[in-house]
Amino acid sequence: MGTDDPFGYPQDGEQPSRTVDVSPFAISTTAVTTGEFATFVDATGHLTQAETDGWSFVFAGLLPEPYEDTAGVVGAEWWRQVFGATWRHPEGRHSDTLTRSDHPVVHVSWNDAVAYCDWAGVRLPTEAEWEFAARGGLDQATYPWGDELDPAGEQRCNIWHGTFPSNNTCDDGWYGTAPVRAFEPNGYGLFNAVGNVWEWCADAFTRRPSSAAVIPCCAPNRQAPSSPRTMKGGSYLCHDSYCFRYRVAARSSNTPDTATGNIGFRIAR
Repeated sequence: MGTDDPFGYPQDGEQPSRTVDVSPFAISTTAVTTGEFATFVDATGHLTQAETDGWSFVFAGLLPEPYEDTAGVVGAEWWRQVFGATWRHPEGRHSDTLTRSDHPVVHVSWNDAVAYCDWAGVRLPTEAEWEFAARGGLDQATYPWGDELDPAGEQRCNIWHGTFPSNNTCDDGWYGTAPVRAFEPNGYGLFNAVGNVWEWCADAFTRRPSSAAVIPCCAPNRQAPSSPRTMKGGSYLCHDSYCFRYRVAARSSNTPDTATGNIGFRIAR
């Protein structure tokens, strides 16, 4: 796992590549969907942290015009604090998920994801398991399907195209999240292992002590004192001009109480 490629982010702890052993495991072919999360909530009455806090982070480009003034993240003002944004209302109270039951659930914290897993009798994958599965049997390929982003002109993932954050040409067909099976699966049958939404892993996040903090463009955090947790895969907001993390080896982190409109999860056992 990891990479030795020069375009990797050493400050994230991606490098060097190294051999890691994992025991046999199973992992879901898709991220948990809004519909699946709704079943969990209906059965348990679970309130997500975004719901109890009353707000979550939403990408500004997804908000309608005009929209009420909202606080932005310093240095990444495209992230807005939106009151009423939850997994049921991804862009705020004016939005819903009635037509998005097959999209990945978002605005779920690591704590919310663990609560879902406890209910379902599963768990979050470790980072090593996630990366092993996302590689699809390929050896050190950049993406789950190989080294070319769009082989023969075929779009293979949901990321930002154009100029971030002002112009998304939507070459892949999506502006926000896409259905969990929107693109071809990798060699192990996993859909959307990169792009679409960041996916929580079980592990606490570690990197070299001298490294810089992860830049806030990937997903802002609430600066809670608890240990950051690993995220993998990148999201629909990733663009190689600032966040080339829609690669199998790439990694990021966030605090376990953070929820945003581009973080979801898949499950393992």
